[in-house]
Amino acid sequence: MKEVIAMHGWGSDSSFWGQWENFFSKHHWEWQSGERGYGKLPLHIPSWQSLDKESNNDQRVVIAHSLGPHLLNREIHANSTHLVLLASFSSFVPKGSNQRVLLKALQGMQNLLGTDREKKMLTDFLVKASYPESYLSLPKGPLHGDLSKKGRERLKADLALLIDTNGLPNGLTTRAKVLVINAEEDAIVIPEAKKSLLAQLITQQENPPIEWQLKGIGHTLNTSGIIEKVHNWLVLSK
Repeated sequence: MKEVIAMHGWGSDSSFWGQWENFFSKHHWEWQSGERGYGKLPLHIPSWQSLDKESNNDQRVVIAHSLGPHLLNREIHANSTHLVLLASFSSFVPKGSNQRVLLKALQGMQNLLGTDREKKMLTDFLVKASYPESYLSLPKGPLHGDLSKKGRERLKADLALLIDTNGLPNGLTTRAKVLVINAEEDAIVIPEAKKSLLAQLITQQENPPIEWQLKGIGHTLNTSGIIEKVHNWLVLSK
């Protein structure tokens, strides 16, 4: 069985995976998208379908963006065969010269959630996430004004989780093959966080991680061709 569990990042929702799901489904993959329920979509926690009838040919692939891998539970990572990390990190605030500045900015975001300055703060985040493209090119999501009361609480809790990230995704099996895709123009994940992620993967994983560095692309990885390239990598690394 070939299946994917995908997880969006902070402030996003499962609609992030629309094109991905269409492509993979056409190539006979079972696809599930996790959903944090920040906006109108209900909370959804996926699980592997193939564990009950496991075979040596199974591929259980996690594809996750930004904070996404840290929003999935231990069982998902422990039973994965492949992990595709899109503009992600092990520690969002790694130790170093930028630590204090980053922490102050993130804590400021926490304090503005639920206030009359929330909208501007979230718009500023979308501007950085979409850079170098206009944030107006992003599909509508929870941060565009569709936050629910419970969604705002989850958004705040997940921001605290982001601040506290300090290691690889919980439960990640050392046998998983890992593809790291970084964006050269990423205005959200700092270079030190990217380096820290790769260093930890090299130390822990039985197979050295593969890294792709995409030029001229920002944090949302809005580029044509990436979906097909990821699929081809999965086929070749079976």
